Parts: sequence; structure tokens; C-alpha cells
Amino acid sequence: MSTLDDVATLELPYKAPFDWRRLLRFFSGRATPGVETVEDGAYRRAIEWAGDSGTLSVCEHPRKRCLVASIEGPVSRHADALAAPIAKMFDLHADPKKIGAALAADPWLAPLIDAAPGLRVPGAWSGFELVVRAIVGQQISVKGATTIIGRLVQRAGERIEGHPHDNTAWRFPTPEALAAVDLAQIGMPGKRVAALQGFAHAVATGDVPLDSATADASELRAALLALPGIGPWTVEYVAMRAWRDSDAWPAWDLVLMQSICAREPVARAAHAAAHAHRRLAPVARLCGDASVERGGGSGRGRARRLVLRELAV
Repeated sequence: MSTLDDVATLELPYKAPFDWRRLLRFFSGRATPGVETVEDGAYRRAIEWAGDSGTLSVCEHPRKRCLVASIEGPVSRHADALAAPIAKMFDLHADPKKIGAALAADPWLAPLIDAAPGLRVPGAWSGFELVVRAIVGQQISVKGATTIIGRLVQRAGERIEGHPHDNTAWRFPTPEALAAVDLAQIGMPGKRVAALQGFAHAVATGDVPLDSATADASELRAALLALPGIGPWTVEYVAMRAWRDSDAWPAWDLVLMQSICAREPVARAAHAAAHAHRRLAPVARLCGDASVERGGGSGRGRARRLVLRELAV
């Protein structure tokens, strides 16, 4: 780590191959307006840690096998503590060779891995933000969800005084602020607003200690499922991205099921329902999107391109 003029720099190693462009593209399409952005080959966002605020910027090192995280502002004093959550967000502890070897044992998935090595499962800066995104994104497009998330930031977030970057100058709403704000005419149905604010209230009161390092995953699952408007898909989605649960399996995800059935309508639908690919689902979803960009006109190639696109919210 190096520190200079209120800026700390971390070099966070990864195991090659690493598809940084695809990971950036995922975050770019879902960036919260005012809070995070993808610009010039880097991911940037406003962050807070232990009462200090600042900006995190992450890019790929041009020569080394590592990401470079620049932490600017008072929060830079916590750089050592921030290394772990940054690495978790970008899935830097994944071993693509081991993952590839496991996937290659399945003749259905092996060609996807060959076509797109180095994929990572996109993480999240906080579980709270991710659940908010998942609730807002129910039954609407990614673009529509991003628009509404931006409105939430404007209504319930807080602008960081003196922040040097306009695109990352807002703090994401706290659970307390989101639970209390008036969300009339925000662009969501009343039941979804109630679900969102009910969730925020549960986090604010400690009933759902979502981002606690000591929280028990099974208890968190049960607590989330007990809330109106949050079902198994949302919980598994959060477990997959925020908790890094390798067993997370959003079994009834619409895109997941449609893609599997497009490949083998009967056998694979049953295969999916039986959870045969639980541990591989997050990477497999990204493999399908990778195949889309490779092209190919055969029926088999088209089926592969349909397999498990990037996450829908």
C-alpha cells in the first residue's frame, strides 16, 4: 500500500485469467446514479467507513495481475481495512482454473467456459444496496430500475460536501433515511414501496443485520423471507452476490429457467430443479452472456448463447 496527500493505493492480486471488461460492463449497466460510475476503464463510487467518507476508484493494472484500488479522501486512512471488501466485491479470491476444471466436467457447460475464460461473479459494496436494487427491479427493466434508484438517492441520500467528483458525490440512502422518506410518485407500485420501506425499517431496527460481519447466513435468509415482498429468488440473489455463498441458487429465476429449457427443454429443466448446478450457477449465468458476443450461427451455438445471461437486475 502507498499513501500520498490523502490518497491511498492498494494493489489487489487476482488469479488469471480475469475478464475485467465484462465485469466493468456489468457494473456500468447497473451503476447507481450519483453514487457510482464506470469511466475510462475504472469503477468509481462514494464510500464510507468508520465515519469517514471518500471515493473508491478501481482499475486493472496495465502489467501486473492485480487490480489497483485508489482510495481518496479521509476514508483513505482505513485502506488496510477496505482491502478485503474491495477484493470481495470484484471476486478476486476466485480461482478460474479450478472453476473451469469443475465446469468442464459437464459437457453442456464446458464449451461456455472455453469461449469465455476469466469470468467473475460481480459482488456488491453492501448487501443493503443490493436488496434495495432487487426490490426496485422487480418486473421492470435494468434501465428502469436504475432510473428509480437514482430518484431514491436524490430523495433519501445525502450529498457529500466538497466532493470533487460529481458522478460519485452522493451517499446511498441509509436504512433509517429510506424507511422514513416520502416515496410518493417515485415510480413504483404501492406494494413495492411498502416492501422497500418495510425492508429498510427492518435493517434500521436491527431485525435484519444484513451487513453485519457476525450475522448467521441461515438466520439472515429466514429474516429476509419473513418480510413482505421478498421471496426466495431475492434472498438467493443476495446470497450469491453479497454473501458469496457458493451454494446460492436462484432456482426459479425466469432467465435462468428459460435459458436452460432452450437448451434441453425436458432434461435440463428437471436437472435445474434438482439443483444439480447449484455451485456453478453464478459463473454459468455469465458464461451465457459471454457466448452471445462470440457469435456463431449453428443451432447448438444459438442454444449456448441463450444459456444463463448476466443477472437481470
